[in-house]
Amino acid sequence: MNKLKEYKEIILNLIKLSLPILGGNISQILISFADNAVAGRYSTVALGAISVASAIVMTITIGAIGLILSVSPVISNFRGQNIPSKKYFKLTILFSFLVSIPFFLILELILKHIDLIGLSPDMVNYVKEYIAICAWTIFPVAIFVAIKEFLQAYEKVVFANVVMLSMVVVNLILNIVLTFGFNFHSIIIPAMGVKGLAISTLISKTLATVLILLYCIPLFKTSFEVSKKYLKDLFKVGTPISAAIFFEFLGFNLTAVLIGKFSSLFAAVHNIILCIANCTFMIVLSVSNATSIKVGYYNGKKDKENIIKYSIANIFIVLLICVVSFLILGFFSENVISIFSNDIEVIELSKKILVFAMAFLFFDGVQGSCVGILKGLKDTKIIAFTMLGGYLLIAIPIGIYLAYQKGIVLEGFWMGLSLALAFAAIVTSSRVIYNIKKM
Repeated sequence: MNKLKEYKEIILNLIKLSLPILGGNISQILISFADNAVAGRYSTVALGAISVASAIVMTITIGAIGLILSVSPVISNFRGQNIPSKKYFKLTILFSFLVSIPFFLILELILKHIDLIGLSPDMVNYVKEYIAICAWTIFPVAIFVAIKEFLQAYEKVVFANVVMLSMVVVNLILNIVLTFGFNFHSIIIPAMGVKGLAISTLISKTLATVLILLYCIPLFKTSFEVSKKYLKDLFKVGTPISAAIFFEFLGFNLTAVLIGKFSSLFAAVHNIILCIANCTFMIVLSVSNATSIKVGYYNGKKDKENIIKYSIANIFIVLLICVVSFLILGFFSENVISIFSNDIEVIELSKKILVFAMAFLFFDGVQGSCVGILKGLKDTKIIAFTMLGGYLLIAIPIGIYLAYQKGIVLEGFWMGLSLALAFAAIVTSSRVIYNIKKM
């Protein structure tokens, strides 16, 4: 009975820590939705242009973010070892800024050679405009994520995520004003179109960073110390995370492109199922991040018992999320799909693919929960190889074979994705068990 009570408290602790993080994750989806909605209202060409341009910017930016995501598990481990860590706050900001520079230069290089991609002529100038401005967002984004991760390590998760949610409103207002223009008495802001969308993104991300820097003024009073061990741990933990996210992005983008070659119907259905899967995974990701903080802290303390307890609680919550998702998708599939489209053909085909999506969600949930544990244990190398093997060696080849050789297109690609995540779930869960046994 006491054990059940203890697990109940642990589960509640994880949920309490996860909820603000979930709010921050949802804000990313809402900002992207607002950008696309405003761009679509401006013109179809603008919508297509920012879809391409934002995908390019995000794919490169994610490389820097992946490295910075190591801050939280590393600092959590230091806390568990009773190593004073607040003295690394300034070094963390410097690290995030320096890490951003090579990725910014990559974006500038892409911008110079954007014509080689072979985009539609009516989109090229818009794409250039957007990337030229949004490339600069990599610096405030990197600093914001670094500080957010640093605060998360101390289980301070509310302020940063509230700021992210507030930026949804700020970004939407700026999008409308700068894209379509504003004229009220003596205040006149000209319509800027796509350039306005890019400027609003830069302003909102910079403002978020300024706010979190102001919040952290007390931390600036701490001493500045360069630690080779800290930097080494950041690269050791962060490099595989960065590579894993890149391979995942690459895998999904390649799948979307290949499916789009068959028909717009298949592309539409794929995007709908992916949106549904992403909504569920955002919840899993929040629990995973919370778990990495807790496991990191107890890993620093060499407290095997609490590592196991938080790992079990993490997997329990994730499986519960999967069960609830399955029930919703099973009983209300048509209602959920109709949020995205009223086309009968799209709805019927989407319902068929949901079976594979459910398998994908289950395996993605398991591997996501295990990744959170592995981050806390500072054992992330396996994650990069898992994503490489899963997406590029399993998902894409199986999808191509079934689509091109057997004529099974959507089902084929989603079967490949499901098998890739099954592989990832087996590998990551095996690695978690290995680590716990080794303690």
